[in-house]
Amino acid sequence: MARIVTREELKELVESDRAAGRTVALANGCFDLLHVGHVRYLEAAAAEADRLVVAINDDGSVTRLKGEGRPVMPEADRVELVGGLRAVDYVVLFSEPTVAGLLDQLRPDVHCKGTDYTADTVPEREVVRAYGGRVAIVGDPKDHSTRDLLSRIRKA
Repeated sequence: MARIVTREELKELVESDRAAGRTVALANGCFDLLHVGHVRYLEAAAAEADRLVVAINDDGSVTRLKGEGRPVMPEADRVELVGGLRAVDYVVLFSEPTVAGLLDQLRPDVHCKGTDYTADTVPEREVVRAYGGRVAIVGDPKDHSTRDLLSRIRKA
């Protein structure tokens, strides 16, 4: 199981990994209802580096991004589920609209985003380029979404 950590703990862990010669990737998202698209995204992100950090939107930021009624699952549950995936090394919560601040703080070698983005549409791309990192678009085609899953559940 991944280590669920604070930002301060994560910074120390990443520094230790770097000192040991390991590379670090960061992926992020809401992960409101974990589905196969999330698993494939995180497995592909893990293949980009030696360690995978997953930054998860806290409850307040999910509501701001997705609207009332979201998240369906509270942040503690989402963190635990994502942390239980074998591809994930570290999990941290964040509350900002994007992970730009966390990227600037950690400076991971790779910032991974799903296939609903292109290298030119990743909101944090300039932050990553500024410190010399790279952006990787990973995972399967965006054929899965929490919104669609919730719609199917409501219809059933």
